[in-house]
Amino acid sequence: MVLPKGFLFDFDGVVVDSFESHYSAWTSAFKELFNKDIALFPKFHAGKSPMIIAEYFCSVISEEKRTEELFSLKDKHLDIYFTIPKLLPGVREFTTLLTKENIRYGIASNATKQFLKNSVHHLNLDFTTVFGVQDYLKPKPAPEAYILLAETLGFEENDFKDIWVFEDSLTGTKAAKSAGMIPIGITTQYSEEELKEAGSILVFPTLLEAYQYLTTK
Repeated sequence: MVLPKGFLFDFDGVVVDSFESHYSAWTSAFKELFNKDIALFPKFHAGKSPMIIAEYFCSVISEEKRTEELFSLKDKHLDIYFTIPKLLPGVREFTTLLTKENIRYGIASNATKQFLKNSVHHLNLDFTTVFGVQDYLKPKPAPEAYILLAETLGFEENDFKDIWVFEDSLTGTKAAKSAGMIPIGITTQYSEEELKEAGSILVFPTLLEAYQYLTTK
């Protein structure tokens, strides 16, 4: 099988399971700021910008005006009380294959840059090009994140149709589709049907099954 020209990866839910890392930081930051327990994390906010998530949590207690405070404090807690997220299957196999085949790849996430750097470092991941939410004027579902990553990796617009983008969220899937790339779904958050409805061309449980699909054809 001829491999695509490039591979772009979301981070949370694709490369790692980081729900506990993020939610514990939201919980402790919310408690410090408001001295209240935080609401349950809603599935429909998976993959969205942390500022949108902060706004949601503040809105539950009618404190929208303190959204930026919560966003900043959560980012600090995520760094100070950093917990290493769990690596998902297939990541090392994929990066080894792409390095061997000299295929360009990188990460574009709506997570904060420091969390991404900490995670890549502690998990010893082979990703040298990594973008976080602070790098974009318009985070996902806008296509900017994936366009910026692709251009940084040296791709031109006419290459986009031959670039795979791995996403677990509907937000990110829409971003990849809007960028003119090929969204590939990972079912850690949403069902195959939901991801395909959002635009995913193929869907896999994890990167490991995607790797097997590419290397056994």
